[in-house]
Amino acid sequence: MSLRTSPFLRNFLLLLWVGAVGLSACTLTAPKEDLWLPPAAAQPESSAPEARPPAQSPTPNPGRILPTLRAEEAFYTVQPGDTLNQIARTYSLPIKILAEANQIENPDLLEVGQELRIPPPTPGPSGPDFIILPDSELVFSPGSLAFNLNQFVQSSGGYLSRYQETVSEQTLTGAEIVDRISREYSVNPRLLLALIEHQSGWVTQPQPKTGLEEIPIAVLEPWRTGLYRQLAWAANQLNRGYYLWKVNAVAAWFLLDGQIVPPDPRLNAATAGVQNLFSALYDRPAWERAVGPQGLQATYTRLFGSPFTYTLDDYLPADLQQPVLRLPFASGEIWSFTGGPHGGWGDGSAWAALDFAPPDGGRGCATSQAWVTSVAAGKIVRSAEGVVVLDLDGDGLEQTGWSILYLHIAAQGRVKAGSVVKPGDRIGRPSCEGGQSNGTHVHLARRYNGEWIPADGEIPFIMDSWVSAGSGNEYDGTLIREGVVVEAWDSVRPENQIQR
Repeated sequence: MSLRTSPFLRNFLLLLWVGAVGLSACTLTAPKEDLWLPPAAAQPESSAPEARPPAQSPTPNPGRILPTLRAEEAFYTVQPGDTLNQIARTYSLPIKILAEANQIENPDLLEVGQELRIPPPTPGPSGPDFIILPDSELVFSPGSLAFNLNQFVQSSGGYLSRYQETVSEQTLTGAEIVDRISREYSVNPRLLLALIEHQSGWVTQPQPKTGLEEIPIAVLEPWRTGLYRQLAWAANQLNRGYYLWKVNAVAAWFLLDGQIVPPDPRLNAATAGVQNLFSALYDRPAWERAVGPQGLQATYTRLFGSPFTYTLDDYLPADLQQPVLRLPFASGEIWSFTGGPHGGWGDGSAWAALDFAPPDGGRGCATSQAWVTSVAAGKIVRSAEGVVVLDLDGDGLEQTGWSILYLHIAAQGRVKAGSVVKPGDRIGRPSCEGGQSNGTHVHLARRYNGEWIPADGEIPFIMDSWVSAGSGNEYDGTLIREGVVVEAWDSVRPENQIQR
């Protein structure tokens, strides 16, 4: 898919977060979204090491005005590369309803030029206003600092404590996989463990229930077996609901049985994240149980106590400002701005990232001879598998303060973890390593206290006085400095050339 999208795709607002493909387009373990799961397949009776008092859910937030659903019938002509799931999401319609309206038996088979009738969505009653957990317990926030993940998993004595899986040619334990997903997607490890326990009992039960030995989240897609893939899907769904809610882009949840559920406008973002995840797994009765007092929150409370004891009210200050940053390449070099605001990690994690291709980049994945450089002073806290994370406050912790994610950094010459760098120091050479990419480039994203910070939001992404702006379409955007506008394109063009 090119950055220059079709008229159909230009109608995507924030309800469809899928990676575009071009010179430097990248997707980070991008999930397929065509999910069908029998409602009875994931109804575990999980236990925990000790009983905990029930959580006290806070009063719902003040209401907000939510986006409205489409009220009129529409028609759409299938374009090359379209999927029924994408079309359904674009028109805020469950795929099941769209398939039935057009008598499509196999949703994987569409013909280019086929005209689809798009009925208006028919919403049911609103969802519950029950608050499941605070926002700071969904993100990889400072509230997770005192939590010893490995110790908790081992002391719980469940199947997870003995689990091993090969990920990227490395054998990882269950705790190591949870930690990796937590850092990659920036999702709180306590929430991930509670979700695993709620869905399959892996945390405390010595043996998984029959049928859940390879699917701890109970996602049945055959390509998504194993803890890493299951948990990556779940973390992405949590993030999608969380960050869409924060930009007021949720009109309804689409449940497994085709029901359309407008969310209660008094939710918080973390609860929206959980509601979004379970909407892809359950019909309405099972969904309401999972997001109610006896659902995920009860499992969380049995494991860790009330989630609201971990509330951090100021983890994202209202007056937060970005520190001074520079572009990620040397003075005098001309790079291509190839990707406007898009997902930081996965397609659900806010539009936190921008992409830049080096002068010798092209439609291939050869490692560049150019160098990606440090955008600020700090400490390298991660450096592996195409990823480098720069901690700007120097305390060596990803959960605190500002951090910068670099992706697609080649192994050869890559800066080592633990290194202290100055602005302009070499980070490594751009490539396609890490995630999925169809062209050599560097992917750059910001976080603060574990929260992905959008590149087109209230806190401008500014490098060398170039200010990022979005257009409402993922990967499309501009950088502006003193009246000069550089536009994101997925190729080398005069409009996207940029230098420090």
